[in-house]
Amino acid sequence: MSSSFGEAVREELRPLTRELRHAIPGVYQGYEELHDAALRAGVLDARTKELIALALAVSKQCDGCIAAHAHAAVQQGATPEEAAEAIGVTFLMNGGPATVYGARAFSAVNEAYTASGSGSGTPPH
Repeated sequence: MSSSFGEAVREELRPLTRELRHAIPGVYQGYEELHDAALRAGVLDARTKELIALALAVSKQCDGCIAAHAHAAVQQGATPEEAAEAIGVTFLMNGGPATVYGARAFSAVNEAYTASGSGSGTPPH
């Protein structure tokens, strides 16, 4: 069974990331601390922060970021409808490229949502 977009990207990047992490562990430790601090719930909840990160990933056209934040957004309770609206804002800010990477992000969210057991197999529209 082949993986769909989000999981395929995450699978591809795991060994590459692991190798680089071993080469520069201090840099990764610092990045992990920044990541955790930035996404920790505060005035904005973690779900909202992950949706912001997903929208920025679309804007930056980063497949690895899209896959990671789509998965994390669903883990924090985001729905495909919420992700679609966040992705829609990137169309305004980025135009045509956002329509390509936005579709990738929405596919990754739907995949994670279904895999999480939150969905019945078909995301609500």
